[in-house]
Amino acid sequence: MKRPLTLRGRLALMALATSALWIGVLTTVFNIALDKRLHGQADDVLRTRAEAVAATVDVRPDGRLVVRAPTEDRALDAGVWIFQGGTVVEKPPTAPAGLEAQAARLAGRRETFADTEGPGSWRLYAFPVDAPARQGHTPTQAGTVVSSVSLDPYRSTADTALIGSIALAVFLLATIYLLTRLVVRRALRPVAAMSEQATRWSAAGAPERFGAQCRPAELAAFATSLDALLDRLAAVLRHEQQQAAELSHELRTPLARIAAETEWLTGRPRSAEQQETSLEAIAGAAATMQQICDSLLSEVRTRNAQTPGRSRFSDIARRLAERNAALFPDAPPVTVAAGSSAPEVSIGVSEDVAERILTPLLDNARRYAAHSVTLTCEASAGEVTVYVSDDGPGVPEDFVASLFEPGRRARPEDGHDGAGLGLALARRLARAAGGDIALDTAAPGARFAVTLPAG
Repeated sequence: MKRPLTLRGRLALMALATSALWIGVLTTVFNIALDKRLHGQADDVLRTRAEAVAATVDVRPDGRLVVRAPTEDRALDAGVWIFQGGTVVEKPPTAPAGLEAQAARLAGRRETFADTEGPGSWRLYAFPVDAPARQGHTPTQAGTVVSSVSLDPYRSTADTALIGSIALAVFLLATIYLLTRLVVRRALRPVAAMSEQATRWSAAGAPERFGAQCRPAELAAFATSLDALLDRLAAVLRHEQQQAAELSHELRTPLARIAAETEWLTGRPRSAEQQETSLEAIAGAAATMQQICDSLLSEVRTRNAQTPGRSRFSDIARRLAERNAALFPDAPPVTVAAGSSAPEVSIGVSEDVAERILTPLLDNARRYAAHSVTLTCEASAGEVTVYVSDDGPGVPEDFVASLFEPGRRARPEDGHDGAGLGLALARRLARAAGGDIALDTAAPGARFAVTLPAG
């Protein structure tokens, strides 16, 4: 049998299975108790009839049995034998074939029950008839009264009760199954409505929420979970929209530079020096675009989980300093300052992620530094702090609150390239890796503290 696909079907099937188990147990117990009760009634009838017949039998001093015939003895004679030893003194006018032989086997026994098997089922009972006891002697058994009763009526009653109980059980199970499906369907109607609303709201990005007020405890918890899911979906949509806007805004400047230089080159013949200068500008704009794209892709990959990996601060700092010297020979050099055990410090992120976090900070320091840019590392319990410092004018006090907002620049007219996306992306990468970036406002110039997990 296939497993039901709906929750309503599964609950109804579970209720049906449980009910079937209990009804089966109750039906079995009822029929066993009824069968024992009917057998007890048959035994009572046999014992009563045998005792009544034995009361009409007298034992003479010579040991012979004399049967006193009552006025109406048909009821007593029905299915009763009186034996003296193994000899039949009196027997019923009619008896099934073979039943007298079964009764003769009980002659001479004390109180005994026996069943016969055959076309008809009978139960027999042997009741002893004792001779009067002499003084000082034990009573002796002078004869035996054997009574019989047909078990067919009792078995017919038991069979009828069994069939009736089975039919009632089937009817009850069918009723329970149908009622359970109806009740579960009605109980789950609010859940289905909430699911439909959640699907509609999540697809349209609607601000509506379910709320846990005026709901049962189970549905209140379900509504809270759905609201949290909708909030997360809304946050993801906002993040995607913001990221697309930031990407478009940041890429617009280098794209415009490339388009302008290309148009300038193809507009009329240029000298070799002019062509070289224009091509260098195009290459620089393309490199900026590549850096922006790499930073954004790194942020997407590390958005929902901490970035695994491990790297050494000394290796990262040396590589960044050499790259800065090669790409920007006229810019202030990057100096790696020796903090406490800095060469041995391990950072709990990969080298690629660590470089993408530190590169925007170094680019920012290089633009505004007067003479030097410094990298320092300090290790503490469970985390590593990398400081990026420069001796420039620092961050204006009125711009500190907006420093990490995408697309914001403290001095747009300073002649430096960029659209203010680097610091925002660097902080996102650091937070995605389990750390953060903050500005040390007490330090001279600009000093950024990058906190990352220890490796």
